Amino acid sequence: MKCKQTLAITSHRVMSSDLNEHETVYGGKLLEMLDGSASISASRLCRTQTATAAVDQFNFIAPFQLNDSFCIESYVSGVGKRSLEVFAKIVGEHLTTGKRFLGATAFLTFVVLKHDVKLPEIVPNTPEEIMICQGYSKRQIFRKQQLKEKAFDQKISTLPRWAEK
Repeated sequence: MKCKQTLAITSHRVMSSDLNEHETVYGGKLLEMLDGSASISASRLCRTQTATAAVDQFNFIAPFQLNDSFCIESYVSGVGKRSLEVFAKIVGEHLTTGKRFLGATAFLTFVVLKHDVKLPEIVPNTPEEIMICQGYSKRQIFRKQQLKEKAFDQKISTLPRWAEK
């Protein structure tokens, strides 16, 4: 399956209700919209239910402000046995000038909820897709190492701060 076949594009206009105290789009709102768009790409690959396992990387590059618009473009960038990686970029546009800019990039991992689904191989075509997909193996190895190192999770307290000694 080609990356382009998993492409999802969503467009949004920045409204005053989207802004934080810095007059830029609230990061949590971007993450919510990003997850929704990326999940479409994941579903286009496997045509079954998936769940977001991780937002492995989210890089804020430039802020979005009132009267900007932005579009989230996402596509599958790597496939494992039961998981897949989706790359997303958020491209902004200053609507008064037409100038476009890269606002953020992200990698998300989704897991397939059914055990009997065989995921198709992903084939990149454009220079961007090739560059992004070539890094999948390294990112996957890093994620697997993090999962094996459960020591971090075991050191996190679940007690309320006031109850700690």
